[in-house]
Amino acid sequence: MPGTNTSRHRSQPKAVGVRFGRGRVYISLNDGREIGLPLSHRDLRWLREASPKLRRDWTLEPGGRTVYWPGLEDGIEVEHLLKPQRLR
Repeated sequence: MPGTNTSRHRSQPKAVGVRFGRGRVYISLNDGREIGLPLSHRDLRWLREASPKLRRDWTLEPGGRTVYWPGLEDGIEVEHLLKPQRLR
């Protein structure tokens, strides 16, 4: 429909996979992007200090909006990955 704002109808990207490498966690999205986060970041201490076994045990919660590690009782929300971060 002409003049219709389709952005509000477009769904937000969802997580589809996780991998680790080079001191980072990489989250793959269903739109083809991959976002890498440094494990050295202070907010990821819980993941940095986890054993490889616990890191491998992740799930996608609700419908890919969050990557969750049950054994660590914590996760990463895709919505937060897509928001610009302010430099401190």
